Amino acid sequence: MKMQRGVATPAIILALVAALVLVFGLLVMEKSRNFQSNLQQEHQVANSEDIFEWRMVTSWPKNFPGIGMGPENFATLVDRMSNGRLHIQVYGAGELVPALGVFDAVSSGAVEIGHTGAYYNKGKIPASPFFTAVPFGMNAQELNAWLNYGGGMELWREIYEPFNIIPFPGGNTGVQMGGWFNKQINSLDDLQGLKMRLPGIAGEVLQRAGGTAVNIPGGELYTSMQTGVIDATEWVGPYNDRSFGLNEVGEYYYYPGWHEAGSMLEFEINIDAWNRLPADLQAIVEGASQAINEDMLDEYTAQNAIVLQDLIADGTDIRPFPDEVLIELKAISVEYYEEESERDATFAEVYDHYWSFYEKVQAWHAISELPLYLIREQ
Repeated sequence: MKMQRGVATPAIILALVAALVLVFGLLVMEKSRNFQSNLQQEHQVANSEDIFEWRMVTSWPKNFPGIGMGPENFATLVDRMSNGRLHIQVYGAGELVPALGVFDAVSSGAVEIGHTGAYYNKGKIPASPFFTAVPFGMNAQELNAWLNYGGGMELWREIYEPFNIIPFPGGNTGVQMGGWFNKQINSLDDLQGLKMRLPGIAGEVLQRAGGTAVNIPGGELYTSMQTGVIDATEWVGPYNDRSFGLNEVGEYYYYPGWHEAGSMLEFEINIDAWNRLPADLQAIVEGASQAINEDMLDEYTAQNAIVLQDLIADGTDIRPFPDEVLIELKAISVEYYEEESERDATFAEVYDHYWSFYEKVQAWHAISELPLYLIREQ
């Protein structure tokens, strides 16, 4: 029997109702998924917009030219690039921690970040001076190349990791001066009994040469020289040395800076604080450190050249170290590297890695930059 047009059977009606219920259920599930997804996205956005307040301690007097302004400029740059999401308050030496207490403060988490020199950490990490400067080592250009393209950065972070610190380049002063002396250095005999402010491995070399090395903060150098606590001091070069007034208390200004051919400074960041930052702020911190690293080197190159002329005009007695002194200091340095490598496996690893790269770049510079420098002098 044929069905009448427009009349639906109960089975068809039930099927239609079931279909509507299914469609409605699917719509509800989709809306629920979208709601959860939106919540997650809103949560992620909220996390990425969190405000982070960091404290930075340094080894330098507050706002000291060059090395003291590097951390200030870094904090300003990070604040601008993050649109205020990462604010860093900078403290000078002694304001929160002693000048030579930066590493411990960052390692313990007492502060989030510090700015100092790696060779101040030699007592805890014997190999750390390779990431600032070592006697007769790489200059700023070579050191940057090793860190960024020679595997040095990975090694640096590996040896700092047990101390809950991740390091970043924090500026370079370039080749330094040999220092200010209140006695003439005409031979090796003149190093006997010499009391000199000289940190890092260079201090060990001076000790072996018969002198006495002391490690005191920059802010104490003027008084120490003036009162005879020390006979000589190195700091950086004309730009910073004049800022401390060392030309007023030192009679002879010697060169070259055999002890620091290119002094890398560092930003030390507590790893726990670093891991709390979202990825974009981590990228900003890393980019800012690279910018400051280059900017500081440019500043020192320019200002040392300018201030040197002022010191010459003022009658500063500028002298070269005798060749025999430099040759002997280099021999002692190599002896130290080899002996320390036998005592400390990490030192040996870093030393071998550092010197392997240095020999390659030295061979290149021997036929590129060195001949050019020599012919420019003629």
